[in-house]
Amino acid sequence: MIGFCVDSNAQMPAQLVERYGVEVVPLTVTVDGEAFLEGVDLDADAFWARFGGGASPIVGTAAPSPGRFVAAYETLATRGATEILSVHIGSSISGTFDAARVGSRSSPVPVRLVDTGTASFAVTCSLWEAAEAVKRGADLDQAAHVAEAVAASTDNVFVVRALDLAAKGGRLGVTSAPAEAIPVIRLVDGSVQPVAEVCTTDEAADAMASAVLAGGSRLRVGISIADAAAASLWQALEDRLRDAEEVTELVRYRVGPSVGVHTGPGTAGAMWYPALEQ
Repeated sequence: MIGFCVDSNAQMPAQLVERYGVEVVPLTVTVDGEAFLEGVDLDADAFWARFGGGASPIVGTAAPSPGRFVAAYETLATRGATEILSVHIGSSISGTFDAARVGSRSSPVPVRLVDTGTASFAVTCSLWEAAEAVKRGADLDQAAHVAEAVAASTDNVFVVRALDLAAKGGRLGVTSAPAEAIPVIRLVDGSVQPVAEVCTTDEAADAMASAVLAGGSRLRVGISIADAAAASLWQALEDRLRDAEEVTELVRYRVGPSVGVHTGPGTAGAMWYPALEQ
């Protein structure tokens, strides 16, 4: 039996963790000098609350220790795993992969490591499709190759001022005063590319949904917000994607501390990839 492991930077939602029995190894997040384990003693809501009232806390991240990976691999082995697929944030971005590699040497069962070369929900996408491949009969090496391929094909679209849009509500009426446009953007090979400029939640959801649906068919999609106050955009985007024939499955996730340290409050977006043919 193949067990699965990711690190908390993957922002993997609970429904996927539970579905595939994934062990999530937490990164350490420091906020104003106080250390927390991401997703264990600091969740997204508690993290973003630190930014309330315009506060600008000093935030940093640190990779897990190799021992945390050993503990995760031992847990998976105890559950019956005879080998493990361990999928992680890129080694050029974080020391997490190196810690996993050191930890794998003390694992009670063989571990196949995947350096995705990427971060955030793209790591979840890589594990998501690899786990589906295992359900269809893939062996460990085949599943690892699937994870690597998905890491290279995952796309994204997002806004970094979702709270401003949420405050404005729906579409502007004809008598509304002109509003400052907010960019909808994509990150491609490390470069920011413009997608649209919007003034309302509905316009942002339209632009992001169009970008997702242009990604092809059989899409697995994750939609995200950082601050819970931007949930209206979460819902608006889900409404546009839920029944789209191009979408195979849609999940929600939160932008938590280890990603939010780079994006800041008011981030919302989507990541997606084409699911493999069965």
